[in-house]
Amino acid sequence: MRPVFVSRQRGVALIMVLLAMALVVLMASGMTRQQSLRVFKAGHYLAQQQGQAIALGAEEFAKRILIRDFEEDKEAGTMVDSPDEFWAMHAAVLPLDENGVVEVQIDDLGGRINLNDLITSTGEVDPMTRDRLTRLFRALGITGLTVDPLIDWLDADDQPVSAYGAEDGQYLMATPAYRAGNQPFVSVTELRLIEGMTEEIYVALRPHVTALPVTGVGINVNSATAPVLTSLHNDLTEAQAESLIERRSEERFENLNEFLALPEFTATELKPSGLSLQTRFFEVVSRITYDNRVVNMVSTVYRTPDGKIRTVSRNTGQKNRITKEPFTFSEG
Repeated sequence: MRPVFVSRQRGVALIMVLLAMALVVLMASGMTRQQSLRVFKAGHYLAQQQGQAIALGAEEFAKRILIRDFEEDKEAGTMVDSPDEFWAMHAAVLPLDENGVVEVQIDDLGGRINLNDLITSTGEVDPMTRDRLTRLFRALGITGLTVDPLIDWLDADDQPVSAYGAEDGQYLMATPAYRAGNQPFVSVTELRLIEGMTEEIYVALRPHVTALPVTGVGINVNSATAPVLTSLHNDLTEAQAESLIERRSEERFENLNEFLALPEFTATELKPSGLSLQTRFFEVVSRITYDNRVVNMVSTVYRTPDGKIRTVSRNTGQKNRITKEPFTFSEG
């Protein structure tokens, strides 16, 4: 009987060893998976960091282009920014290496209506900007929204400016509830929060408005869109705005008085207040394709009157913003 008992003990011991080995293999397998996941996360993080560092370099590249543009304009004695300039026409393509490419585009924000111009530094509604936005809505065929909710989003009080306005009372009933901004727009995307705003209206407005951190910069008539030009005066028609764009495509406007003396403005008595020939704010759009990853960054930059460039903000959440004809820079 003893040999049988010993045999059973050996069988149990063997099973115990096999179970222990299986446990070790499972633990090792789990540790391997965790280690692989950590390596992947670390690699992804490093690639993202590298991509963002390259995007910052692309931003610096765009700044140098804007500084050179300023210096060339100063040397020529014509401080004018217009869509026919090289930086405004093309997206720069810079080969990174065999595995990557950098795309950089500079967008002119000077031809858009600044939403923050609606409220003056004293907290009053600016009638000129209000009228321009009202006419812009009309030019775009927007009928389901007025300018009043935008004013209420900006002003500091909690009283609607009219029956068409919107303050906390309306927004707190939303799901989820939120409050009116009661401060300047930080981003145009805040328009999506405005009472009465639809995606269709937002898409229509987006190319013609901006949210600048300062007020009173003025609209660059050389880069203004046809709807923005139409918004300058009640008597300016869409056909006249298109005529102005056709004129500047042949020769840009270099003098505001001459611009206002054009036949399209004969009956308007439009004043140069709120108009400009220069742009102070730009968006630098960068797309970095590197190591099978894509990093996007949109930077808002400000060019001072003496030509220095300062970064106002950066956003890495916007995609598919490269829209202009590419121009490839050689490595040399």
